[in-house]
Amino acid sequence: MKLPAFFDEVPKLRVRDPLADVLGCAEGGVFEYGYGDAVKTTGHSCPTVAAAYWLTWLALHQLFPDTLPQRGGVKVEFREDARIGSTGVVATVIHVLTGAAGGSGFKGIAGRHGRAGLMRFRPDLPMALRFTRLDNGTSVDAEADLSFPPPDPALESLLQRCTKGTADAQSLAELGCLWQERVRHLLIDLARDPGVFTVRAAERRRPVPSSRFFTLPT
Repeated sequence: MKLPAFFDEVPKLRVRDPLADVLGCAEGGVFEYGYGDAVKTTGHSCPTVAAAYWLTWLALHQLFPDTLPQRGGVKVEFREDARIGSTGVVATVIHVLTGAAGGSGFKGIAGRHGRAGLMRFRPDLPMALRFTRLDNGTSVDAEADLSFPPPDPALESLLQRCTKGTADAQSLAELGCLWQERVRHLLIDLARDPGVFTVRAAERRRPVPSSRFFTLPT
């Protein structure tokens, strides 16, 4: 399996999962995820998948500045319902990296290590996502602005030909190269641009009673 070379340039996310430690899945319960893992989980690499991976990376490093982020120790709330737009794709990536799940998630062992209910829909959020540490209640809000410079005009033309079924093998190869260059630009060139990726401490607010479990689309 050969993935685009720039995938390896994107910083990897190392986390500690106490459940994995208990069950002997990994030494010390430490897992390492890369952008390629997000791509393999969703089946594609696009700005949305890239933003979901990088926002999670940024949020977890801000929440856990002095230690490895704890997988299964973070609640994630979404401003948009999973059935709207690409929210379900974002949730899939975040679920893999954080362990957070909706009502159908892992229920735990003897009351510990549960993941169910750690992913919720909350429409009153000021930004697209909120990540909260379960041990101390610290939260950060996160959002990505993907309206960066428009893609190469050639890409739009190739996409139209592809959807119409008129693109030949050479055109499809060119489409893939241009598409991944767009993703590379986002993850490498714009990764530290605060105008693109915003992660900031959340203001403490009383929870909204109507918030509910977040259900991934099937």
